[in-house]
Amino acid sequence: MRLSVVLRYTGLVLLVDATFLFTAAVISLNDGDSALLPLLYAALVAALFGVFPIIFVPSTTSITNKEGFIIVVFGWLLSCAVGLLPYVLWGGEFNLTNSWFESVSGFTTTGASILTNVEALPRGLLFWRSATHWIGGTGIIIFVLSVLPSMGKAGMILYRTEMSPLAAENFLFRTRRTIHILVSIYVGLTVLETAILLICGLNLFDAVTHAFGTIATGGFSTKNTSVAHFDSLSVEIVIMVFMILSGIHFGVLFAAVSGKLEEVWNSPILKFYLVALLIGVGLVAVKVHGCIYHDWGEAIRYASFQVISLGTSTGFATADSSIWPPFAQLLLISFTLQCACAGSTSGGIKTDRIVIFWKAVVRRIKSIQHPSAVITVKLNNASLPDDVVEATVLFIALYLGITFLTTLVLGFLGVDPLTAFSGSAANIGNVGPGFGGVGSFGNYSSIPALGKWALTASMLLGRLEIFSIMVLLMPRSWE
Repeated sequence: MRLSVVLRYTGLVLLVDATFLFTAAVISLNDGDSALLPLLYAALVAALFGVFPIIFVPSTTSITNKEGFIIVVFGWLLSCAVGLLPYVLWGGEFNLTNSWFESVSGFTTTGASILTNVEALPRGLLFWRSATHWIGGTGIIIFVLSVLPSMGKAGMILYRTEMSPLAAENFLFRTRRTIHILVSIYVGLTVLETAILLICGLNLFDAVTHAFGTIATGGFSTKNTSVAHFDSLSVEIVIMVFMILSGIHFGVLFAAVSGKLEEVWNSPILKFYLVALLIGVGLVAVKVHGCIYHDWGEAIRYASFQVISLGTSTGFATADSSIWPPFAQLLLISFTLQCACAGSTSGGIKTDRIVIFWKAVVRRIKSIQHPSAVITVKLNNASLPDDVVEATVLFIALYLGITFLTTLVLGFLGVDPLTAFSGSAANIGNVGPGFGGVGSFGNYSSIPALGKWALTASMLLGRLEIFSIMVLLMPRSWE
């Protein structure tokens, strides 16, 4: 492994962070608030550590797969480390552990927070907090690749390492073209949602920060009560629509924009995703009607928002779902585990893997019934290789295993079972809110320090889809 190459590419990542930190500092300068110096110091640190490797390390477009894995993982870790600087320098509720938690939660688009009073933060710091969502939404490395000239094999390796394997398979374009499609859709959705939220009555700052949180399926809000603060049906509808869109594979969205509607309607993943959300909304609405909401309109309104929010791993809230009936909570937890489609900004196991898993179960049953038959798992009328099916099943097993292990750690630290399990599922799924003490209107401030570090590890494992970090932990990865 060539350390110089790793430093050069992670330096590029830090320069992206520095750009947004300087933007946040400008907002603080305009407001004259107390976050100016913390943001400025953090921006300078990110810029200096980003520029030096680029100046002193020769450019290269040739990197190995191992170097690609290390660049991606280190890029995320360094961004999170730089991202905590404004928080810890500003103070308030931010000690080192809380600052790390907030930073990792932002970049991984988890949206879990330790803040008991979000509105106490200056606007510059609030902008940086939301910007970490937007930077991490498509993936930091993808964002860097989009603004650089052709990087040859290096770009291809970094792209494949950053993207979910399932997502990469669904793009039929060359790496450069694919990256431009991803970023163009990402930016386009953000601009469009911002404009519509402005029409709905939000000011520019709230419109931008909530668009960042929606399109990145992150969930950081500038308000203590999240989207419920606005008490606006039109705002909720807009955010729900864009949450659903952000949970769809961006390749499918590109096909829709390109007029290839037949490809969109024939996607089994998209059908499963939308039907699951629809059924979830219906079941939750039935359970909360009468005991929580006496009007059917209100029951459907709040059930829709919470199901879509958790089902896309966004984590915005318009109601306190911690007081909802147990069945509704269990159904929401199931959406927290599943989430949306590969190739979107959503976290979780992803609907693609759920569909493949059940097809693999059906294949196994048929194989038992017909031992001599050759039965394959098909998706989009194409047979999937056995290694893809195996990787899917292994991923789900590891995912649930890590969730259970994190739950045990939190339980050992004295956290109650509901809070421990739902919080663990919400963090590895990059969803944010759970139930119990970490509900939709709650926060993670009461979680012990060691528990917060365990949850941030879970966030990173979920965002990097487990195997990237596991590869890095193998001793031979460093050779």
